[in-house]
Amino acid sequence: MKRQKKIAVVNDFSGFGRCSLTVSIPIISAMKIQCCALPTAVLSNHTGYQDFFFDDYTDKMKAYYMKWEKLGLSFDGIYTGFLGSVRQVELIIDFIKRFADKDTSIVIDPVMGDNGERYATIDTELCLELKKLIPLSTILTPNLTEACILADVPYSSRRFELSELEYIAARLRNEGARDIVITGITHGDMISDFISREDGHCSLYSHKCSGTAHAGTGDVFASIIAANSVNGVDFESSVKMAADFVSRAVELSDSMDIPYQDGVCFEELLGELSV
Repeated sequence: MKRQKKIAVVNDFSGFGRCSLTVSIPIISAMKIQCCALPTAVLSNHTGYQDFFFDDYTDKMKAYYMKWEKLGLSFDGIYTGFLGSVRQVELIIDFIKRFADKDTSIVIDPVMGDNGERYATIDTELCLELKKLIPLSTILTPNLTEACILADVPYSSRRFELSELEYIAARLRNEGARDIVITGITHGDMISDFISREDGHCSLYSHKCSGTAHAGTGDVFASIIAANSVNGVDFESSVKMAADFVSRAVELSDSMDIPYQDGVCFEELLGELSV
């Protein structure tokens, strides 16, 4: 008898702005997997807007997931996104130890910064703490800025050569990473994702930039990667599928004049993921 798979997604819930859990829940569900949300915070809308309501969920997280343990729940995958404090990282380490076994897919999206800059809430102490998640991951999905931070490599706005990306991936693998995709590598009118597999095989998947930057595209990308990982999809094929879907969503959002803060209108394309 077929058993439906489950992924626990640890991220904030932003009621407006198409990011975090409000992206992951519909995407993972469309890919025929039960999405089980563990919120790190509740926001009226994401912090890219001028004003927002914010409720930190750190103090409630352990009591929340301990009820899952009491119920005897298990997960085929665990996917973590934005973590806002050292305490939350410690809780995620505890969560993974309690709920993961040797067959659990663990996707770590180390949300720390972009365009060479750390986000305002990410300090040096938190960066060091986030490194502790690397050896727990089966898939690591940093953007170029985050990969440089995790690998202790200086960021540059110039084009990174393939050999430099291989070096960054090797540094991450020395920290315990297995499959790695470094996203958002721009050069001219092209954007690439660097894929480094656990077996050492590396490749670059490139395509034309499809439009303007939008909030939440990393969440869309990582949600597809997480769902594919428990569905047994080859890692390289999964990266290409996620990148192509994001590209189409950005293109469509631009054609509909969706403001960049509002994310991408992936809802229009969800049917493609349920095939």
